[in-house]
Amino acid sequence: MKLKAWFSALRLRTLPLAVSCVITGAGIAWQQDMLNWEITSLALCTTIFLQILSNLANDFGDGVKGTDNDARIGPTRALQSGAISQSEMKLGIYVSALISFTSGLWLLLASLQFNWTFFIMLCIGLLSIGAAVKYTIGKSAFGYKGLGDLFVFLFFGPVGVLGTSFLQIGSFDWMHLLPAASIGLLCTSVLNLNNMRDHKNDKNSNKNTMVVYMGYRNAKHYHAALTILPMLLFGTYVQITANSLSWTYFSIPFFVVLLVLIRIYRIQNEKLMDGYLKILALTTFFTSVIFILSLVFTF
Repeated sequence: MKLKAWFSALRLRTLPLAVSCVITGAGIAWQQDMLNWEITSLALCTTIFLQILSNLANDFGDGVKGTDNDARIGPTRALQSGAISQSEMKLGIYVSALISFTSGLWLLLASLQFNWTFFIMLCIGLLSIGAAVKYTIGKSAFGYKGLGDLFVFLFFGPVGVLGTSFLQIGSFDWMHLLPAASIGLLCTSVLNLNNMRDHKNDKNSNKNTMVVYMGYRNAKHYHAALTILPMLLFGTYVQITANSLSWTYFSIPFFVVLLVLIRIYRIQNEKLMDGYLKILALTTFFTSVIFILSLVFTF
């Protein structure tokens, strides 16, 4: 029973988002003929551990603040249900933070020498751990101040994607911001959908997400931008850098997100949005895979 509660707290359906940013970064490295499987694997492990850390911290933070309650629409959380105690969840957070740090340090040691770049990347890694914890924990939790979208965009987009590619390529190109921003926007769209589902309870619990700030109706328009713009950015990058028509591959995920978007606009009962979270997370993952395929199979 306890093991099942921990698996629930890990929120495995969010892991495709973490994997997506690493796949996209690896695609950029592959395009430069500098793909390193060891670094990619370590980046993947580190990102997954950070996602797990964030999920556990989110369970703890929302549970302690009372945001996770009987009025909440989404799945029952481990701390909320009493399946995992506060002390046990704290221990899980400490352990996952330690594993994340160890994996990240191993990643940096495998890819960089001891110089200023190493310490800059180490600081970014520590900030990632801090951001994962401070999302909902503490009085200054940024997820309660409408900053969750910004942090998800930054850490799943520029930090996750460009960090993975930089550690292999050793350089940065401004064009790489296009696929990085694309993944960041898609991951933010998953968060936005989650927040639209919970916006009533969040407002009553003083969790001021972007949806609470802008209103439910405007959040749907915001969601449209978060899902459509990434496909255009991905296609633009492939068209410019690969000089091919491979951007048409993105018509597949574009059709999926467009279909989901139409359904979301028609939804009157927020509870029905929960079923689309997994679809959108998996679509983000397959979009990153299509990104690599569009670079490999050019025409």
